[in-house]
Formats: sequence, structure tokens, C-alpha cells
Amino acid sequence: MQTIVTESVAVAATWINRGEVVAFPTETVYGLGADSTNDKAIENIFSAKGRPPDNPLIIHVHSPEQIWEVSEKIPHTAETFIHHFFPGPLTLILKKNPAVSPLVTAGLLTVGVRCPIHPVARAFLKQCNHPVAAPSANISGRPSSTDWKAVYDDLQGKIRCVLKGPQSTIGLESTIVDCSETPPRLLRAGAISLETLRKHVPETRALTDNEKQQRPKSPGLKYPHYSPSARIKLCGSGYPDYKGEKNSAWIGLSSPPEGISKISVCKDPEEYAYKLFSFFRECDRENIEVILCEMPPAEGIGLAIRDRLKRAAEE
Repeated sequence: MQTIVTESVAVAATWINRGEVVAFPTETVYGLGADSTNDKAIENIFSAKGRPPDNPLIIHVHSPEQIWEVSEKIPHTAETFIHHFFPGPLTLILKKNPAVSPLVTAGLLTVGVRCPIHPVARAFLKQCNHPVAAPSANISGRPSSTDWKAVYDDLQGKIRCVLKGPQSTIGLESTIVDCSETPPRLLRAGAISLETLRKHVPETRALTDNEKQQRPKSPGLKYPHYSPSARIKLCGSGYPDYKGEKNSAWIGLSSPPEGISKISVCKDPEEYAYKLFSFFRECDRENIEVILCEMPPAEGIGLAIRDRLKRAAEE
């Protein structure tokens, strides 16, 4: 299969409407999209990524009004989150509309839905006939793609089209909140922090350890994720101190130990999030063997960074 690269949202949407798979930019990471009502198209997402079929997908809509095509019930807590954070980097778990392919939800009666704020994404989604199901546009288990070249490197010959846009501005996948139960539960940390969510819905809570073992309602909870070819070693408070090794790299908020060959010191957690996955991919291209990753404080987007680092290190 030939993979075309285009800057035209109309061309990309035409491929979606034909039942093909298209990668497209969002503010979080690039998504790998297909018509959420088309079983064959959804199967092709899983095939292209090598994604396990029991790992549910998130559906993307072009406006909050389109959520009704995805969910048949929007509780009050979800309405509050929608009012404050849609469009934006937030996914809500809601009761599923029967029109959505059961392959999208891995057979669950709930579905994840979000409305990206990225202008190219919204223009693209508006020209698609139905809401678009889309996980991150990368090979499963690998770092998510934050620019179109990374998408092309992973998926050329496996998908029909890449919608070319700028690098994702956030760099980490969306925050996910389960609104299908009361009180709402934070399933995955992201740019919208638990502290921020609680300002609008105070009863929002994090998952307990027991709940983390249950069948996941969202992606990013069950399988190892975000891993480069290099070994990940976690550093900082509560983690071992490592010396620089031959052919090693460092990313974090502090100055690295001596002996590191590739270094990225970030001015704040937001920059850390923005650079993380692209740094992992750079290290792979340069055949780095070990990446030392400093754990940021567990607050704000730092909580999301810590989550991705732990999964990358398979902790």
C-alpha cells in the first residue's frame, strides 16, 4: 500500500469516508483515525498498529454537539467537564451509542470521546461523515508520534494517508476521566491535571490500586507503552542515582551526571512533556543504549510524565 502525505484536510477526510485509515495531528499526539461506524476500517487500525483487540479506542468529534452521535447519555458531571474543557486535551468515558462499532470499545458498553482543540484536527473531523476513532499513530508499545515524520517512519505502507501538520504542542496523550460512574474517576493523567478537574467537579478521584486491576475502560492502562529501543532508567527522588554510561542519554529538569553523550534539560514540566516522545525517537535514531529519565514532581502534568516514564520502563 502506498501511503500519501497531504496538507489537505479535504483529501484526508475523503480517505476516511472511503473506509481507509488516516493519521492526523492533534494538540496531544498524532492520531490514527478511521470511521467509528465502520468495522472493517476499525480492524485496519488494530492491524496497522499491531494493537491488541481488547484495548479500546477513543473517538474524536469536531464539536461538543457531535457527542450525541457517540454517547446516548451525558451525565451532569460530564456536561460540566465539556463546558470547561471541550475542545481540549480531555477524554470522557460515557455510555456508548449503539451506532459505534463494538470493535472501538473492545465490547464494552462505554466509550471514550474527546474534541481536540487543534485547528487542523477539527477542520479534518468536520469533513468526515462520522466521528473518528483514533488511538495514537504509532506501532503499539512504541513512543507516541508527535510529528508527521515519526508517523510516516512507523506506518508507511500500512495506512492510506498522513495528514501533515505541525508538531503536537502538548506531547502527551489526553487526560481520561470516567464519567459513566459516580463519582468520576481519573483513569489516565494528562495535561489537564486532577487538581484542575477538581476545581470544577470536586468529587473527581484517582483510581485505587484494586480498580487498576479491573478491565480497563480506556487505552493506556493495560499494556506496556511508550517504550523506545533504549533501556529506560528512572532517576530522582526515591530512585537510584546512576552514573553516566557509554552511549547514554539524559532528559529531565536538572543537570545530568557526567559522562552523558546526549542531553535534554527542560525548563519546566510542560517542556519535558513536549519533548519526551520525540527525544525517545531521537535516541533510537542515534542508537543510544540507555536513557536516564528524571522523575518530575507528581503534580500537574508531572503526574502524566511520571505515568508515561513508568510504563516506558515497564515498572
